[in-house]
Amino acid sequence: MDLLDKYKETWTKQVEMPCKFSTLEIYKMAHAKSSSIVKWIFVIGILEFVFMNSLYFFMDMDEAYKQYEELGLESFVLYSQILAYSILFYFLAQFYLNYIRISSTDSTKQLMNKIIKTRKTVRNYVFFNLGYLGLTMIVVTIASININIDHLNNKQIVMVVFIMMIATVIILGLFWLFYQLLYGILLKKLNRNYKELARLEKELNETNL
Repeated sequence: MDLLDKYKETWTKQVEMPCKFSTLEIYKMAHAKSSSIVKWIFVIGILEFVFMNSLYFFMDMDEAYKQYEELGLESFVLYSQILAYSILFYFLAQFYLNYIRISSTDSTKQLMNKIIKTRKTVRNYVFFNLGYLGLTMIVVTIASININIDHLNNKQIVMVVFIMMIATVIILGLFWLFYQLLYGILLKKLNRNYKELARLEKELNETNL
């Protein structure tokens, strides 16, 4: 049984004066767990960013940029990367600010609001990464078809588009599973904390009536 659940079970069996003490203990436990989870979301975000960018050291970037030039995508790559990195740094900053804010939160309602905001930030972060990856694959596909249009008939163009659509769905699906494994477990724990806090807030309101 989770330690937080033990506190909750004990709290429900106590009389009024001990109840106030146990309520505070339950809140402190939920607060500490939520703060720890949000900290790990920030740490994992940093590690993911470092890992993904370290892959460039194992790639022939000159050859990659040469291929982009052949496809006529130099401007797209440059400006999309500038935009993508700006947005990624924004999300990392939000992960850090969420941790700072949730660590200094006092009331139950404020903590619940911070949990909701953290979940939205992670969700938007995942959607952005998947959207950017999908957009890049679509643009590369269109550019590849465009540069070889004179050597392809309609049937071949349809086949290329179909293959790239399947590849895009598979790759995005794999990344979705990756993010579910990376952040999904933490978000489930954060959601359990939110439900415990919501139940605690409801019981406190009923007690004060």
